[in-house]
Amino acid sequence: MFRMHVTVRQRSLGVLYILGAALCFALMNLFVRTAGELPVMQKVFFRNLVATFAAFFMLLFQKEKFHIKKGCFKYLFARASLGFLGVILNFYAIDRLNISDASILNKLSPFFAILFSAFLLKERPTKTDILFVLITFGGAMFVIKPTFGWEVVPALAGFASGMCAGFAYTFVRILGKHGERGDMTIFFFSAFSTLCSLPFVIAFYVPMSAWQWCSLLLAGVSATGGQFFITAAYRKAPAKELAVFDYSQVIFAALLGFFFLDQIPDWMSAIGYVIIIGTAVAKWLYHIRRDAHPSVKAQESAAAETEETQNDRAEDAPAASESATDETISPSESATDEAVSPSSESAADEASPYGVSPEAPSEKEAEEKKDGQ
Repeated sequence: MFRMHVTVRQRSLGVLYILGAALCFALMNLFVRTAGELPVMQKVFFRNLVATFAAFFMLLFQKEKFHIKKGCFKYLFARASLGFLGVILNFYAIDRLNISDASILNKLSPFFAILFSAFLLKERPTKTDILFVLITFGGAMFVIKPTFGWEVVPALAGFASGMCAGFAYTFVRILGKHGERGDMTIFFFSAFSTLCSLPFVIAFYVPMSAWQWCSLLLAGVSATGGQFFITAAYRKAPAKELAVFDYSQVIFAALLGFFFLDQIPDWMSAIGYVIIIGTAVAKWLYHIRRDAHPSVKAQESAAAETEETQNDRAEDAPAASESATDETISPSESATDEAVSPSSESAADEASPYGVSPEAPSEKEAEEKKDGQ
């Protein structure tokens, strides 16, 4: 099994790249807002159109191209549907809230992923995980500021966007376990969102000024750039060491909102930011210390050795089968061997409730993580 030995330089580059991704997604929120009074579906269409073309060309030069692994279509469809709904709700919130408020509510997704993983992946959260989730949701209430009026709807939309994103990320993990490529997941989601929003754009299209065209295209470029930065980041260091820095998007969004939109979060939102980001940092420290415990390291080492043994057996199986069948197999039976042997290539990695195993290959982490946005 491949293990990633992280140097100080690699870790520093990983942090730098994840900060670049956070800045890109904060810029996406800014450009969506500065596009002005346009239908949400029109903004969703152009945001995903750029990502569709980028993912298309990435797949075009890969060996498997646009092949979808057997049994993965339903999970791709579920991920794309939930992601599409999440983007709609997020953009609705961005148009009506401070962009920093919309960002922090969307960043609830990792905590929702803990809950959904318990149902879909049968991963039982610890009492500490549940405590983190409850504290985070309490912090979200400071940002939402629940009332019985219509003014609370945009904040609830932002909260729901985080829930949809967390649900979608759970399906991303399922796809990773089935061996589906991250680039295919991104392409399927982006193309699905583009096609689903197209009829609304045709029916309710609003003519745009040059600045609005520029804003929406820059929103798409920013989102795509964020995905590339995330890919680079998780090739340099494990997710457990980098994920907390993704919350810097809220700080970037607050600064961009202040300088370009004259937005200043109120004191209740500021308290919510501190609680949510503080809980994310506490969760990060908790798992870093837990993973450093000798008993946990011993369990991970044993699991790694077991997986390595299984992988070695899987690699040796086709060769043994071929040598055994050279003497006995008939031509009519060869088709069965061809159908069975490729299955050894799709062994899925075990992952933690947070999306990536502490010892998972860096490229696997990149594929699962980069699809999050």
